Amino acid sequence: MKAKKITAVILSIVMVLLAFASCGKKGSEEESSAAESETVTSEAVVNDLAAVKAAGVLKVGVTEFKPIDYRDSNNEWTGFDADFAKAVAEKLGVSVEFVEIDWDSKYIELESNQIDCIWNGMTITDEVKSNCSVSEPYVSNKQVVVMKSDDISKYSDIKSLADAGLTFAVEAGSAGESAAKDAGLTTVEVNAQSDTLMEVKSGTADGAVIDATMAAAMTGEGTDYSNLSAGLTLTEELYGIGFRKGSDLTAVVDKYIDELKSDGTLKTLADKYGLSLAE
Repeated sequence: MKAKKITAVILSIVMVLLAFASCGKKGSEEESSAAESETVTSEAVVNDLAAVKAAGVLKVGVTEFKPIDYRDSNNEWTGFDADFAKAVAEKLGVSVEFVEIDWDSKYIELESNQIDCIWNGMTITDEVKSNCSVSEPYVSNKQVVVMKSDDISKYSDIKSLADAGLTFAVEAGSAGESAAKDAGLTTVEVNAQSDTLMEVKSGTADGAVIDATMAAAMTGEGTDYSNLSAGLTLTEELYGIGFRKGSDLTAVVDKYIDELKSDGTLKTLADKYGLSLAE
């Protein structure tokens, strides 16, 4: 009988210890899960604002894109977006460093921290929104077909262009490339929007698909492309600024966009560079 009692006591102690162990494990798992949840939550916000202020500079990714971003006679970056970026940087209390990028690699430049934002007349698309945290729209734009002035009147609609067997120069990775392909046009890729006009002028492409803002600034009388002009509109669109996914700079810059709209700064820049602000 004593042996049975001793065995029963031992079994009871073992059961109690197992129960404690189970509770401890459950508690540890819950704590671990909570810690992981807190980590995910904290990693969802990218603290770019503090990093930019600590560095004292906002690195802005651009390409040569008149009248948005281009170099003046002193080799300094100017244009609507360049002046706009300088106004925002002033509000941030930092300077601006313009970094010329390959447009087709813009997301890589952003994620590798080579730049803090993409600020170069970037059309807001589903692709852009899937790769960036995007500001509110600030300028409205169109993608248009540019051809030699003698040729442009021959085509009354997009279908006539698509059926004509023509080749259109487009900037790789641009909204113009997407618009051209969606319209069924045959395309050839170049490195920059400005290069598309060179292709048309030289006759190596029949036309180009570029932003209406660039077409207005760089074609027609008094320009280097006086024999080129814009014709059909393929798409209408809005420009936005791209930041890293989750970047806290997005909300801050949105606030400054509203302020610069309210005080008339953006309207003055739009009038200066011949652009239309987003509603």
